[in-house]
Amino acid sequence: MRRSLLFMPGNNPAMLQNSDVFDSDAVIFDLEDAVSITEKDAARTLVSQYLSALKEAPPMEIIVRINGMDTAYYMEDLQTIVCDAIDTIMLPKARAEDLRRLDGLLSDIEKRKGMKKKTGVLPIVELAVSVLEIDEIAGCPRVSGVLLGAEDLSGDMDVVRTKQGNEILYARMRIATACAAYKIDSIDTPFTDTNDAEGLEADCRYAANLGFCAKAAIHPNQVPVINDVFVPAAPQIRWALRVEEASAQAARKGLGVFSLDGKMVDKPVIQRAQKILAKARKYNLI
Repeated sequence: MRRSLLFMPGNNPAMLQNSDVFDSDAVIFDLEDAVSITEKDAARTLVSQYLSALKEAPPMEIIVRINGMDTAYYMEDLQTIVCDAIDTIMLPKARAEDLRRLDGLLSDIEKRKGMKKKTGVLPIVELAVSVLEIDEIAGCPRVSGVLLGAEDLSGDMDVVRTKQGNEILYARMRIATACAAYKIDSIDTPFTDTNDAEGLEADCRYAANLGFCAKAAIHPNQVPVINDVFVPAAPQIRWALRVEEASAQAARKGLGVFSLDGKMVDKPVIQRAQKILAKARKYNLI
């Protein structure tokens, strides 16, 4: 369960050292787009040293975005970075066949290193063909969520990227629906204007209404806005608590369906309330 995922350049030691102070649910140490070709080796080494120095598990999920499997860097990224100190590998420009191959590579590395836990995978959908493969991608081994990469997708489709986001509506809906079907996280694309908090909030609310449960950030100042939007609002929590109480009373009477405020409440409604309360409790809103 994630709300915010903050990208950090893998070659920025100050940000790595302070990665636990930004209140994001996950940090993404980036070895790909944020790092120039001349800095790839240095960034990999720096992230590896940071991970090796960790004495206890940090409060957030640690994700590392490796270089794509169509580059000369990804194998060394995996061999160096995969360890028990990370939770998830993020794969750019992911295809279903890449994810199946990555599963095998990770299994080999985990066995060779004697790791205690299984590494998760978070694919980025940023190719038109990947949008068409989203059902297959969402069901691949180790995949715990899918991130939409709208900038690269817009380039692949040769369309202009806009703040309104009409050009990525189809991709957003496909990803949100597939992730809901496979019970994994749907993570919306970053909002690239780091000075427009109002625009960020509007974009978050739009994505949330489409079914996304989280959003990636490219600057720490975006995290509070994202965290505020991707949690249940106070009226939702109050309603869910009333449903929970009424459901418990109905169960004691042997009723599977009951009425609340003149509206029928059945299993789907109860499950919706349970999801709201699970997230609210996780983030200490109750």
